[in-house]
Amino acid sequence: MTAETVLTNARIVLADEIVEGSLVLRDGLIAAIDPGAARAGEDMGGDYIIPGLVELHTDHLEGHYAPRPKVRWNPIAAVLAHDAQVATAGITTVLDALRVGMDEDADLTSADIRKLADAIEDSVAQERLRADHFIHLRCEVSAPDCLKAFANFETDERVKLASLMDHAPGQRQFVNLETYAYYYQRKLKLSDRDFQKFCEKRMAESAMNSGPNRIFISASCHERGIVLASHDDATAGHVEEAIEQGVRVAEFPTTEEAARASKAAGLGVLMGAPNVMRGASHSGNVSARTLAGEGLLDILSSDYIPFSLIQSAFFLGDMVEGISLPQAVAMVSRNPAEAVGLSDRGVIEEGRRADLVRVRVDDHVPVVRTVWRQGRRVA
Repeated sequence: MTAETVLTNARIVLADEIVEGSLVLRDGLIAAIDPGAARAGEDMGGDYIIPGLVELHTDHLEGHYAPRPKVRWNPIAAVLAHDAQVATAGITTVLDALRVGMDEDADLTSADIRKLADAIEDSVAQERLRADHFIHLRCEVSAPDCLKAFANFETDERVKLASLMDHAPGQRQFVNLETYAYYYQRKLKLSDRDFQKFCEKRMAESAMNSGPNRIFISASCHERGIVLASHDDATAGHVEEAIEQGVRVAEFPTTEEAARASKAAGLGVLMGAPNVMRGASHSGNVSARTLAGEGLLDILSSDYIPFSLIQSAFFLGDMVEGISLPQAVAMVSRNPAEAVGLSDRGVIEEGRRADLVRVRVDDHVPVVRTVWRQGRRVA
């Protein structure tokens, strides 16, 4: 028996316009779009219907597994809690970002990360989840154990994206050592002398490991068909290096120079939705609003606040000149989906997956009212 749902009296956000009308969902797909049609169905009350959001970089899961230092939660329960939060934020496809390569300040171990990956795999297999989950490997290429940890994922088919990160002081995100000190010295509660030793050790590890690890991981990802992302590029030289390694997504460029070079090279420029909402980077780097206004922003990520993804789309569509709501919605749906080869979703179009979000805007805040994944209500 064919399963059909009709959503009527909706403002439907298509790829390049907003139409009022109805949507017909059948067998998990969008079967028809009827502009202006007054048909029998579930009345949306004039609310927006947008594509389900696609999230490429969220490390939000780790906080559910390790909510306090030395505290570990059941990994399946952590995945379920994370899944519920992303789904109710309108995210129907999520790449859970898991760390590969541990710094000495990390509370988690590679074994913890493997437990989370196994919990994701098991929960997908047992159909426990509301959103569609994949894996993003956040590869800390400066870490001595990076390649060993990367090997833990050599057979995981759900890995869609790998980012090449180096958080050593004095470059990229932390070119400003005062910012690095504010972030790490406070976190680790180090004296000035111990913090200096910590920085020297980090920089030495970066000099020794970063180059070889980038080469190995990029080659492995190309062989397996995993999309590569750069991370925190600050200069045109960083972007040139990323292009040589076959990178397709530029995550969180820290300067307009790097964002402009990435855009010119055809890379998808990804920035944080919290950056959009705050109007500034938490570490003092380039503002995502600035890049959006310059036409240098392609993809948004919720990073550490799931609800910021839908907030940022409606904010940009409402507040930034030259960006329409369909264009802003594409930054959180179609563009990220295309970046990782998920061509079956991300836009409201006949034949695409019926991953949809019903949204009402209240005092400039988008309120998620209903979420469908493949035509089935999940939130």
